[in-house]
Parts: sequence; C-alpha cells; structure tokens
Amino acid sequence: MGLDFTVVPGYLGVLLMGMGWTVAITICAGVLSFFGGIVFAVIALYGHWALRLPVRAFAWLFMGTPLLLQLFLIYFGLIQIGIDLPAFVAGVIGLGLHFAVYNSELIQASILSVDKGQYEGARTMGLSSGQTLRRVVIPQAVRAVVPPMGNNMIALLKDSALVSVIGVMELTLAAQQAISRTYRPFEFYLAAAACYYIVNLALEAGLRHLERRIAASR
Repeated sequence: MGLDFTVVPGYLGVLLMGMGWTVAITICAGVLSFFGGIVFAVIALYGHWALRLPVRAFAWLFMGTPLLLQLFLIYFGLIQIGIDLPAFVAGVIGLGLHFAVYNSELIQASILSVDKGQYEGARTMGLSSGQTLRRVVIPQAVRAVVPPMGNNMIALLKDSALVSVIGVMELTLAAQQAISRTYRPFEFYLAAAACYYIVNLALEAGLRHLERRIAASR
C-alpha cells in the first residue's frame, strides 16, 4: 500500500482543532492540579482530622488506581448519582485531580523543608499562622518545587490523550477520525505525534523561562 502523506493536509483543520482542545485541556487541568495540590497539601499538614482523613483517603485512591479508570468513574459513574458532566469538564477534573495529588506530595515535602526561622520571623512581624502560610511559607515552598511540578505538567500533556476514550475531541481522537475516513493510520498518528511534540516544546520553553525568573528573584 505504501505511505502517502499527501492526505494529511486535507485534514489539517481537524488536527489543529484537536491540538487546540489538547492545549485547552492541559491548561485547565494544569491550573486545577496546581491550586488543588496546594489545598491538599495544606489540609494534609495543618487541617483538622475530619478534613485530613478524607483528603488522605482521596490521595490514596487517586495514586493507587489508573488514570483511565478515574476518568471512567467521573464521566460514566457519576451519572448514576445524578451528576452528568460534559466530557470536557470530566476530563479536566479527572486529569486535574489526578496530578493535584502528586503535586500535593511535592508541596508537602517543600513546606516541611522551609526553615523554621521563616515562621519565627513572620510571627515577630505580627502575622498569624494563616497569614504566615499564605504570605511566607507557601510562596517559598511552591517556588522550590516548580521544576518537578513542571515535569508533572508535561506528563499531564501526554496523558491528556486518554480523554479521547470519553469522547473529547482532542488530538488523538482527531487523528483517529481522520484515519477512519482515509485508512492511513501511520501518516495521521505520525502527524499527531509531531503536533504533540510541538506543544511539548512550547511547554518546556515556558517552564524553563519560569524557572529562570524564579531563580533570578531569589
């Protein structure tokens, strides 16, 4: 049969639309995983046991089960209890919470490594415990874990392909639709891989720029 890449330009619009949805999912889920990780970390370290125990159980569940299963539970399982989420929202929640748990572990370790003198200095300035956390401890802890959280963000981008199984028209599903019409899997999967690589390069460049700015501000 041979290879024929001339069929790809005819479906470039479909691939670009899928690429756009992939970027949107990655950004939305990344924001959720970032702030969710901070919230989970603070609750796990300083929350009342009535909050701490459910958060730890939640973290155990999400770290111990496959992401694909979590997406199925959120999209298909919640319908049984009357919660019908759009596929995009379910994908963002699933990816965001999954990586929020891993970000939480990083942030917890970073919070515990903040020098105790920072706490004492904040207290002498009249800051309460909550203000010390918000204004002193958490900003320092987050800056310290930007590189590993960046790695999680890159992993999130790649795992966003899994939301295709719940019907989100991201890059992988866009390529599959083109394949179903042309019967050219190699060409379109290779084109999708190139699109993922371009987005990944842009994300890595943004993360490196952010790391340099953080290093310069210290």
